[in-house]
Amino acid sequence: MTKQRRQSTAPANAFYGLGFVGAAIYYIAHATTFWMGVLGFLKAIIWPVFLVYKAMEYLGM
Repeated sequence: MTKQRRQSTAPANAFYGLGFVGAAIYYIAHATTFWMGVLGFLKAIIWPVFLVYKAMEYLGM
């Protein structure tokens, strides 16, 4: 029998979760209307997209 390895993604999930909470607080706190708050919540869900985009922009890719 061979043993199967199970890799844990807990650190990545924790990083995303903390980033989501931080982004949601930031975007909602800076919202001027209810719908801007809703948009901020949606942006908080996809915050890694903004991070990768800015990193690639900075690196000139």
